[in-house]
Amino acid sequence: IMIEVSDFFDQIFNWMFKKYPRTRCYIPLYHKWKEMMMYGFFGLGTFLIAIISYAALTEGLSWNILIANSLAWVLCTLFAFFTNRRWVFTKHAKGVFAFFIQLGGFCFGRFLTLIIEDWMLFFFVGILQLPNMTVEFCSQFIVIVLNYVFSKLLVFRKTDHEHIDS
Repeated sequence: IMIEVSDFFDQIFNWMFKKYPRTRCYIPLYHKWKEMMMYGFFGLGTFLIAIISYAALTEGLSWNILIANSLAWVLCTLFAFFTNRRWVFTKHAKGVFAFFIQLGGFCFGRFLTLIIEDWMLFFFVGILQLPNMTVEFCSQFIVIVLNYVFSKLLVFRKTDHEHIDS
């Protein structure tokens, strides 16, 4: 076994490292960048949920852009929290109390980016009349970066709560 297998990324890369021995020199790079690769993978899933649900609500059902964005945010936040907690940021506090601390911090950080995204939609689509989906698409990149910063630095980090279990 080349690396300790704990998820599907490990399985894929372990297979590659076994099948192609010359790639084994990249094992340290894999360990160094795995978290970023996982965030990118699940970030793409979150991005697709955001774009598809927002487009379905605004373009398909003619919903207000801010209401549609808020519903898309709920779907994305649920998906992102559980995938980030399980597969991306694996070194985090354990226990019931820590779970709710992380959930609250995660939702708070995502809520801040929701406000930023809503402001961008309101200003660029509502006032400047720029194309709805173009603005949504561009705003997602800003939101993804900010969400990573909030998640990495504030939510999924070891805290004093890691040994408390209610």
